[in-house]
Amino acid sequence: MLYISDETIDRWIKEDVPYIDLTTLTLDIGGMRGKINFTAREYTVLSGVEEVLRIFAKLGITPIRSLPSGSVVNKGDTFIEAEGLASSLHIAWKLSMNILEYCSGIATRTKRMVDKAKSVNPQMAVLATRKSFPGTKELAIKSIITGGAFPHRLGLSETILIFKQHVTFLGGFNNLAQAMKQIKANACEKKIIVEVETIEDARLLIESGVDGLQFDKIPADDLKVIIDQIRRINPNITLIGAGGINESNIAEYASSGIDAIASTSMYFGKPADIGVTMEKY
Repeated sequence: MLYISDETIDRWIKEDVPYIDLTTLTLDIGGMRGKINFTAREYTVLSGVEEVLRIFAKLGITPIRSLPSGSVVNKGDTFIEAEGLASSLHIAWKLSMNILEYCSGIATRTKRMVDKAKSVNPQMAVLATRKSFPGTKELAIKSIITGGAFPHRLGLSETILIFKQHVTFLGGFNNLAQAMKQIKANACEKKIIVEVETIEDARLLIESGVDGLQFDKIPADDLKVIIDQIRRINPNITLIGAGGINESNIAEYASSGIDAIASTSMYFGKPADIGVTMEKY
């Protein structure tokens, strides 16, 4: 579902073993053969499995059995088994576990949020913001998609989302509304979304022809009132809720009448708990 280059996989390996595995070399066990198993210690939505298998391939490790990303596993379920030289298994061990734990943690949190939102509104889109930790975007995007969400914005180059920080340089929302016709002409194939905080600014921008509005950090009950008013003005405009939305309150926001929820919370939390064992052949 997501292309990750060989160069990236190689960089991950090289980052952890820049020269040699000194411990395995010192113990003189690298030439022995063994088996490695990855087992869930809790309910987990798997993510990162395919990248781990590519690491195995780089290191000459042979997979015996694996479950794909997106699989749901429970405590005690083994989802990857592989065999190879001890030297390769030890290089792959922590790197693979880190990828699986962090990615599966994101995927699991995402699925819980998506399930809660869609239980209230099956048409609700759950979107993950671009606030992933720098350098981890590929794995973060894969993980939120695996959990059932979509990316809100993949970067600054693909969408037009106007924040108050942009409006500051235009001199206010009145000037933005007056410039909307030209803004839409400049990017005629793109939708123009503006983040607002008040119903007054929302009305002004709807009249100017904006394609969508994003509401930041507005309590769910207050947002529902605003959405009801906006739907009477323009029932087809795209409406997004953002800011402070997480697993504990996403159902409330899903019932407010918005089309989508943009959240960062799926990125932040504990990694999945995954155990790794090895045995000598």
